[in-house]
This record gives sequence, structure tokens and C-alpha cells, in this order.
Amino acid sequence: MACGRRPACVILPPVGALSGFAYRVYERRLASSLRDHPLPQHIGVVLDGNRRYAVEQGLGDPSAGHRQGARKIDELLDWCRELDIAHVTLWLLSAANLRRHAAELGPLCDIIAETVERLATDAHHVRHGVRLTAVGDTEELPDPLRLALKDAETETAGRSGIHVQVAVGYGGREEITHALRNLLADRAARGHDLDRVVTELTPDEIGAHLYTTGTPDPDLIIRTSGEIRLSGFLLWQSAHSEFHFCDAYWPAFRKTDFLRALRDYASRQRRFGR
Repeated sequence: MACGRRPACVILPPVGALSGFAYRVYERRLASSLRDHPLPQHIGVVLDGNRRYAVEQGLGDPSAGHRQGARKIDELLDWCRELDIAHVTLWLLSAANLRRHAAELGPLCDIIAETVERLATDAHHVRHGVRLTAVGDTEELPDPLRLALKDAETETAGRSGIHVQVAVGYGGREEITHALRNLLADRAARGHDLDRVVTELTPDEIGAHLYTTGTPDPDLIIRTSGEIRLSGFLLWQSAHSEFHFCDAYWPAFRKTDFLRALRDYASRQRRFGR
């Protein structure tokens, strides 16, 4: 019906589009609220809830949840790039996960290998200079995944965009054990006795042997799926990190969830243990 001379008509978006429209408005409002506030330069993310998401969505195979979660990484990196966040560490596979049944572990390793290859070679990520490094005990990984990680590191080594650390076969206790083992081996090779090592040992020296050496410690760690624990993620590096726990499963994690985490971070007064 034409509006004619009646008061101006208000055309509302279709009902199905209303929630999307509202979220876009809310996203803009959240992003605006972050202006002039300090933002993290390094974010760690525990990408949790892929399997539960697959079950609740009736996807059948857990690998379907992992595949949707893998695609969510591309969105996250775009969000971080928009806000000039320089470093992101993604926990893709824990050391404990390596003990999963082969029927689940095999497809998961394949998905991770495909993901790091995509991040290294996809034109969008190449254009934005994504640089990848692996953190974890890669020697314990299946050969195809270990080689995919090595190739991705080599392919992206000269890039200067966002730095993405992929934690694969990673465990916090294992990392600290690995660091101490390498530290002691290095000192022994230089002829230092144990008494001297004990006397001179400092946190900085241990830190120099961690998987993440050369990367600043995370300012903010986000865990999805409603679990309120770190499970050993960046156990050493997170001493002064801020934490944000989100109820959404990782494949369902939205930009609004991300911006809420940043708003939460911006509202805190960081004391760094002081």
C-alpha cells in the first residue's frame, strides 16, 4: 500500500534480519566504547567447545565442530587486525589431546594441518602479512602435522603483520619442564656445575628457554565454552595476564563476544603483581 499523504511510513527490517541488525548496532556501540582505552597487544585464546557444539547442533561427527571452529579463526584474526592487536596465541591441541583415540585425533590433526596451511597461503592472510610460529612439543606430533607447521613457519617467516602462535601438542607443565631441561643441558655444555646453576638461576633465564621466547607475555587470555580454568595454558607467561571466560562455544563465538572481552579488559586496572 502506498504511503500517500499519511504520516511517513517506518519500514522495519524483516523479522529474521532484526537480530543481525541489532547486533551490528551493538557491535558499533561496543567498538566505540573502546576508543581511548588501552587494548591488549597479545591475546591468548583457548578455543574450547568444538565437540559440544557439534553435539548440540546435531552435526554428528565431532570433526564437523572442529572444522567450523577452524574457520572462526579467520574471523578472529580480522577482528584483531582491525584493532591493531599484534600477537595472538591459539591453543589448538593440548599435550593431553595427543592421547585421544586415533579415530578422533587423526581428523583433528588433519584439520589443524589444513588450517595452518590456509593461514600461511590464503591470499587474504598473505596480503595482511600473517606470520605463524608453532609452540609445543612438535616432535610428538604425527609427521604430516609436524611438517605442515614447519612449512607454515618457513612460508611466513619474513612477514610483518599479525603474529599468530599456534599451540599444538602444548601443555604448560611440559613447557616448563622442557625449558628447565634445555637450560640445564646448555649450562652443562658450557661446563657449569650444578651448584653454579642453582646459584645463578633466575626467572628470566628460564623464560629464555620457553617455547614462546621473543614474544611478549599475553595481556589477555580468553576461554570459550563456559569453562572457568586455564588447564595449563601459558602457565608461566600468564602470571600477570587478565582473564575473560565466555559462555559461547568457540564455533559460535561472535564479534560481540570478542568486543565484550576487550571492554572487560579495558575496565580493569592492571597492577602486574604490585
